[in-house]
Amino acid sequence: MSRVLAVAAGLLLTPPLASAQATAAQGVADPRITALVASVSPERLQATATKLASFGTRSTLSDTVSTTRGIGAARRWIYDEFKRASPKLQVAFDRHMLARQGRITREVELVNVVAILPGRSARRIYISGHYDAVNPRGNAPNNPGAGAGAAGGDAQMRAEMDHNADAPGANDDGSGTALTMELARAFANSGLEFDATLVFVTWAGEEQGLLGAMVHAQTLAAAKGTVTANFNNDIVGSSLGGNGIIDAESVRIYSLGPEDSMNRSLARYIARVAGVYVPSHTIRLMAREDRFGRGSDHSSFTAFDFPAVVFREANENYQRQHNTEDKPEGMDFRYLAQNTRVNAAAAASLALAPPAPKVTTGGGTPTISRGTTGYDAALQWEASPGAAGYRVYWRNTWSNDWERSQYVGNVTRFLLPNVSIDDYVFGVAAVNAEGHESLVSAYVSPNRRMQEVQIKK
Repeated sequence: MSRVLAVAAGLLLTPPLASAQATAAQGVADPRITALVASVSPERLQATATKLASFGTRSTLSDTVSTTRGIGAARRWIYDEFKRASPKLQVAFDRHMLARQGRITREVELVNVVAILPGRSARRIYISGHYDAVNPRGNAPNNPGAGAGAAGGDAQMRAEMDHNADAPGANDDGSGTALTMELARAFANSGLEFDATLVFVTWAGEEQGLLGAMVHAQTLAAAKGTVTANFNNDIVGSSLGGNGIIDAESVRIYSLGPEDSMNRSLARYIARVAGVYVPSHTIRLMAREDRFGRGSDHSSFTAFDFPAVVFREANENYQRQHNTEDKPEGMDFRYLAQNTRVNAAAAASLALAPPAPKVTTGGGTPTISRGTTGYDAALQWEASPGAAGYRVYWRNTWSNDWERSQYVGNVTRFLLPNVSIDDYVFGVAAVNAEGHESLVSAYVSPNRRMQEVQIKK
């Protein structure tokens, strides 16, 4: 039987995030992750983005035969670069035949490029960006109003559009592709042995409706795969916005709610870890799945309940999206390197940590109660493989981030006497012997109204 740890109600007076066990998520750096983060190279990122733009176009329906132009040449080059990065990477083309549909105006083979760094477990952490590009206007003179906001919809579905027209896609999304390729190299050569398996993917078909990521996530869900996180990166390489404002010191991270979803848990985790390893970079957490009316490949993961977020540069330039003007000259590679380092720090910390504890029954009921007295907070959870202990978090119900925490040791039950579960939100994270901490699994209150409706049905 599991030991039960009871803590006096006076513990609520401890400082926020008080720690009995130092962890990366608690502000203590692992020198190995520090070295990995430091290995990120702005020069390599620039060289990669420049090479991607040199293929002229990477439209999903562009040329696949040429060795120098089109999506076929681009994906073969990405494949070769993954292979060259390290023999530890298992590199493959993830191929899918798509029938004519929506923005796919003819049958086409859609090809994602995947590099896998095996870990001790099969659970996966994805780092991704899309390598396809689009230019709905072809080589017509650029219209400042025809950027992503104006040309992103029906114009991309025109059957007569020239898919081989120039679409350099340096920032959208050569930046996310370069980031993914740089981190595949950095992780594979870090000397670290990760608990999670790292999967580095450059998606195709994003501009036609998130197709490459969707078919991959669908296949993964059908195989009952386990995904801890998807760090998706889409337009993360420019510090100069179309409004003339420069912001090289922050990045936006969007995550789908509700407030205590694992997507939001992932976003909070990234912010905490980035504060340790990249303290000069501000993480701006956005409480929506993506920018207003727009989307990216992480949505394919959240559609199957896989935790995912998307990184977006602080201030976009819509005049340099989906047209001939999206060139490397419009990017800031020191800024892109900072965003790459944030991804590296959080993904490495999470990949070294155990999986998050399960805090529900098989039927989905949260394993939290008012205890034997009716006035306590009695928490239970399933043991996580590789965990040496656990950290319990709590906050006021009106707050959106954790305010208190306590390392509770290697137990699977925890009691807070005279602390009402009506007044606080609780969560728990697993911690291994090295101090690496998982995402926080929150105890989410059941929606009683919805339960009543289902019962009446």
